[in-house]
Amino acid sequence: MSRVLWNSKEKVFFIFLISFLWNTCDCGKILVVPLEGSHWINMDIMIKALHSHGHSITVFMKPILEKIFALEIRGGSSTTFAGLQLEMFTAMYDLHGIICKMARSMFTDEDLMKRLNETKYDLVLTDPAWGAGIMLAHFLKIPLVYNVRWITSGEGHLAIAPSPPSYIPMTGSGLFLIDPQYQAVCTEFFGAEIRYRHLLQGADIWLMRVDFVFEFPRPTMPNVVYMGGFQCKPAKPLPPHLEDFVQSSGEHGVILMSMGTFVDEVPHDMTDQIAAAFAKLPQKVIWKHKGYRPTTLGNNTLLVDWMPQNDILGHPITRLLLFLGSDKSN
Repeated sequence: MSRVLWNSKEKVFFIFLISFLWNTCDCGKILVVPLEGSHWINMDIMIKALHSHGHSITVFMKPILEKIFALEIRGGSSTTFAGLQLEMFTAMYDLHGIICKMARSMFTDEDLMKRLNETKYDLVLTDPAWGAGIMLAHFLKIPLVYNVRWITSGEGHLAIAPSPPSYIPMTGSGLFLIDPQYQAVCTEFFGAEIRYRHLLQGADIWLMRVDFVFEFPRPTMPNVVYMGGFQCKPAKPLPPHLEDFVQSSGEHGVILMSMGTFVDEVPHDMTDQIAAAFAKLPQKVIWKHKGYRPTTLGNNTLLVDWMPQNDILGHPITRLLLFLGSDKSN
C-alpha cells in the first residue's frame, strides 16, 4: 500500500484494516476473539467501527472474568511482597491453562471447526494477551490481526523489538511460565515443528494501542501501526449533578480516581487510608468505587458506581487522573 498522510490516527488505523479486508468491492468477514474488561472496551470500539463500514463481525468466545485474582494486604515486608508476586504469577499461569484447555476443546469440536471453515472468514481479529485467537487463525489458515498492548508472555514489543537489559532487566521472563502451555497445544494439534512463539510473532498486522512517542525501542516493521488514543473522543457535557460538583471545586480543580474495570474495591483499611488522604486535599475528588463506604470520607470526595471518564478527563477543570487498576495502558 502506498504511503498516505492522514489527518488523524483513526484514519490510519481504519485504512489499514479496510484495505486488508476488501476484495474488489466486497466487505470482509471478521472472526473476533476478544478479552474482558478494558480489553473488551477498546475491542468493542473497533468492532462497531468495522461494522459501520459494512464488514460482517462474529464475536467468538468472549470470556467473562469477574475477578482475575484477589490480593490480601498483610503489610510491607519483602516476604509479603514476594508472596503476592508468587500468587499473581500462579493465578496468571492457571488462567492461561484454562485458555489452553478451551483451545483443546475448540479444536476437537469437529462440528464447530467445520462451521468456522465453511464460513470462510477473511481474518481473525484478536487480543493476543490470551493465545486462543492466535492458534485459531493458524488452524483456519487465515490472516491474523492484533488489537494489542499485551501478549501472552508480556508487553507487545517484547516479541518484535530489541529489549536491552538496561530497559527491561528480565526480558522474556514470561516465556518460561506461559509459552510452554501454548506450545503443548500447538504440538498436539499442529505438530512439533510449529512453534507457538513463531505464530505469535507472525501476525499480519499489529495494531498497537500505544503512542510511539512513549515507547522504546520502536520497531520499524511495516505491519506495526501505532494507534494510541484511538479510544479518545471529544468530551461531552457532564450530567448536571457531576457538573455542579466539578464547578464547586473552584480554582483548585478536580481529581479523578479509578481502579479500572476489574477492581471495584480494595481492603477496608486501605480504602480508609485513601479516603483520609483525599480529605486533606484542596481539590474535589471523583472516585469510582463500589461496596464499603470509608469512614474517613471527606466532604470533598464523591463516590460513584460509574462515571463518564472520557467526559470528566476532557473537562477544563480536571487536574489529575489517579489510576490504580491493571489496565491503564489499554
